[in-house]
Amino acid sequence: MNLADATNQNLIFLNQTFNTKEEVFEFVAKKFVKEGIIEDKESYLSAVFDREKETPTGFENGMAIPHGKSEAVRKAAFAVVQLNSPLEKYESLDPNNRVEILFLLAIPEHEDRGHLDLLAQLATRLSDKNYTEGFKNARSVSQVLNLLSNNNVEHNDEEQVTGNKGFILGITACAAGIAHTYMAAEEISKEASRRGYQAKIEKQGAKGIEDRITRQDIDKAVGIIFAHDVALKETNRFVNLPQVDVNVAEPIKNSSKVLDALFERTKNFVPNNQKDTETFDEEPSKGVWSEIKDSVMTGISYIIPLIIAGGMISTVAVLITQVFGLQEIADQEGSWLYLLNGLGGDLLNTMMLPVLSGYMAYSLADKPGLAPGFAGGLAAITIDSGFLGAMLSGLLAGFVMKWMKENINPKGVFSSFVTFWVYPVIGSLVVGCIMLFLLGRPVAAINNSLISWLDTLQGTNALIMGAVLGMMVSFDLGGPVNKAAYAFCIGAMSNGNFAPYCAFASVKMVSAFSLSAACFLQKELFTEQEREIGTQTWILGLAGITEGAIPFAMGDPIRVIGSFIAGSLVTGAIVMSSGIGLSVPGAGIFSMFLLEGGSNGLMNAVVWLGAALIGAILSTILLIITRRQKLHKQNA
Repeated sequence: MNLADATNQNLIFLNQTFNTKEEVFEFVAKKFVKEGIIEDKESYLSAVFDREKETPTGFENGMAIPHGKSEAVRKAAFAVVQLNSPLEKYESLDPNNRVEILFLLAIPEHEDRGHLDLLAQLATRLSDKNYTEGFKNARSVSQVLNLLSNNNVEHNDEEQVTGNKGFILGITACAAGIAHTYMAAEEISKEASRRGYQAKIEKQGAKGIEDRITRQDIDKAVGIIFAHDVALKETNRFVNLPQVDVNVAEPIKNSSKVLDALFERTKNFVPNNQKDTETFDEEPSKGVWSEIKDSVMTGISYIIPLIIAGGMISTVAVLITQVFGLQEIADQEGSWLYLLNGLGGDLLNTMMLPVLSGYMAYSLADKPGLAPGFAGGLAAITIDSGFLGAMLSGLLAGFVMKWMKENINPKGVFSSFVTFWVYPVIGSLVVGCIMLFLLGRPVAAINNSLISWLDTLQGTNALIMGAVLGMMVSFDLGGPVNKAAYAFCIGAMSNGNFAPYCAFASVKMVSAFSLSAACFLQKELFTEQEREIGTQTWILGLAGITEGAIPFAMGDPIRVIGSFIAGSLVTGAIVMSSGIGLSVPGAGIFSMFLLEGGSNGLMNAVVWLGAALIGAILSTILLIITRRQKLHKQNA
């Protein structure tokens, strides 16, 4: 295949001068729009910046391969940017790397197989130092196109040999499924060849599973390397092989170290010995906590769509009832408005806890965990143990089914019977009975105590609770701390206390509003890209989306996040101490029409929105002051 087919002469830029990678990304994104590669510059840039936060896209030899995977990408393509002077501040796998040549990739969210093949081929070729040097030394666009069109590139250097010492397997995967996936595979293969081994690397990337490892491969392999920063598929195939589990960047940085670790694992390996837990990159003591954290985050990620859908459907029903005075119809059982409101309520009240529990179990035990997890969630509803009960049942189902998979795993004719009958039936029965008759009641008591405590929060205690929630919301703008606050608020809501979520919803607007205000009031303090971000975040804030401020915060996290937190503390404290609540999640600015408690509807709306504006004003002032201090320090 011809790599030149995934770019064109209008996407190759030589002898360019940029000071930061953000400037490069902005420049190329505009060109992508002009060439019809992407349809929305901001969505694509957001995907690129999100990817930058996960793993360094700078490599070595002056090269970087930033990339973004987004719905905004119409077709897969890449641009080449050659710099006059290297970028000093570009996070790379090699700490000494000074980026001189960038290949910026645009990857569609949905498969565009032909062009994805080309991007995968590009990532593989760029692991060759000599090939990369050709781009750094190119003096014309035609030279670059000739390099891309050359299908006879030697990937392997002189040290490589075709080995017969043994057979090494690997699986690579990264978030976008292109650059790191293929470069890690190439580096593992090279190092294996240098040591006289053959290698086969399965890529679980944007094109799905490539070079799938077969039973015959497993039977003759000495071990397998898992290099990934996303969950891998079908790893149960390799339970009888020595394994090393590392981040996808590790083989690119130091493939020799990774293979050394694998060979060390082979020395005392006992097939199917589950207690052999000394892995390359994790300590047994923190493995369980890591699993629990991942399980909770997985469960929350699956209930968010239900919460938003249920909340918005209920919002529509309530607004129709209030605007058109249809209270009698809404109260009439079987009426269309009654059913519509019931649909939203069922998504929140009936489905949320079983789905949370089911997918927490799924995270721990894969598909066998689903049925017992759902059963545990229903048991939590039955005994009124609420959000805490659902989380407990999810963990219980996950670990029970994980144990059953490891210890009840017959071969031959009984294998399918165990999978389709024993796992779901016995698992659901065990988890359901434990929740109903053993653990559920104590958890329900704890849950009820928490509800009672929340109901009695007044004065200083309410202020402190609101301030803590406010801080958590803006601490990482949609990250794990934000999600923990969200989980707490939804749990309180499911138990009938609507004050925490009311504070949460108000605080979510603070970072967005303050960013827009600062960029509007003091344009000269911010870069063009920052101003462009700032002009849009207020709209996202109206929808209750905090993530729009992330690209802005990346450049100066301590000052920016610190400013957000200060305003959010104030907003959370005001709302939490006001005595108002919000029982409909996901409504954004429309939440001001759905508030409960307080003195009256108008005053509730004034307090709720006013608190957000007060917090935003404080954050705006701090953003401006800290930015001035930063610029003064730089110019001193």
